[in-house]
Amino acid sequence: MKALYCQQNSPGEEMTFVFQERENLPPPRDNDVKVQVRACALSWIDTKLLSEIKLEKELLPVGREISGVVLEVGRKVTFFQPDDEVVGILPLDSEESGLCEVILVHEHYLVRKPEKVCWVEAAGAVRDGVRAYTALHYLSHVSPGKTVLVMDGASPFGTIAIQLAQHRGAKVISTAYSLEDKQYLERLRPPVGIRQPLVARVIDVSNGKIDVAESCLEETGGLGVDIVLDAGVKLYSAEDESTSKSRLLPHKHDIITLLGVGGHWITTEKNLQLDPPDSHSLFLKGATVSFLNDEIWNLSNIQQGKYLSILEDVMEKLSSSVFRPQLDEPIPLYEAKVSMEIVQKNQARKRQVIQF
Repeated sequence: MKALYCQQNSPGEEMTFVFQERENLPPPRDNDVKVQVRACALSWIDTKLLSEIKLEKELLPVGREISGVVLEVGRKVTFFQPDDEVVGILPLDSEESGLCEVILVHEHYLVRKPEKVCWVEAAGAVRDGVRAYTALHYLSHVSPGKTVLVMDGASPFGTIAIQLAQHRGAKVISTAYSLEDKQYLERLRPPVGIRQPLVARVIDVSNGKIDVAESCLEETGGLGVDIVLDAGVKLYSAEDESTSKSRLLPHKHDIITLLGVGGHWITTEKNLQLDPPDSHSLFLKGATVSFLNDEIWNLSNIQQGKYLSILEDVMEKLSSSVFRPQLDEPIPLYEAKVSMEIVQKNQARKRQVIQF
């Protein structure tokens, strides 16, 4: 039985992905579940985070968002029994690679997969669903009547965030990084009810000529938006920005400008620096800045109940077509190495899912 692992010999060196032969698994421990994996989604591996929390290893397991069938359960397992269909995210400290035919998982990292949801969709939507819930429910408390700006709305995370915000009664504005993204966002419609576009306004920033702050203030009658989910921000002047994508990102001053009174800025920029004038502007608006790190749910057992509730709700929304994830065509296991290299270089625009 083979499993995919990631190897990085020294910091800064490019990662290599290797298949390693695995011995047959032992019987499950008391609270473990033996799962036959049917699909596994690929996500970028944050080696810096793993190093900071002392989880760096010579061989890092690859693939954490899995769906599959329960084969066997430990004697103290209460949630599942053999033949149950399950989905979940393996914890950061897991020794198991999700890109393996059979794995052992603690029962508290899994929930039941609804019958209507296919294996690929379940694995492909679970992480982005958790991220969207963390951002919109726990960090910004989205509610009817709020205005939400989702940066890069055509990304896998952006797509789910737009659908969740609109489902909760919020008005959604989004940015697009290309003409293709703009057309995709304009075509998004709810599955039932009035077939109005999910996105009230799509701001095409691909040519660099559109001012995001100006467009948002115009759309909100000068009041600003209530919630901003960024996809990264410019911290410095344009001369310091190197990649083509970073040139499309808004400057931190633009985001502060377009925030409304009492607004919430949810950022994925882990190295965000706010100068005293930035802090003063946020103080005058009574606005907040929160950092989106969806790994927090598995870093403390005290959050386990909330976390499982989120996973169950994500699956329920998927089953009722509230969520329609942005997935690429399913990929066979023998192409997993190549696909993971693309994901690690941030070159995949849709969620990549390996199907067994």
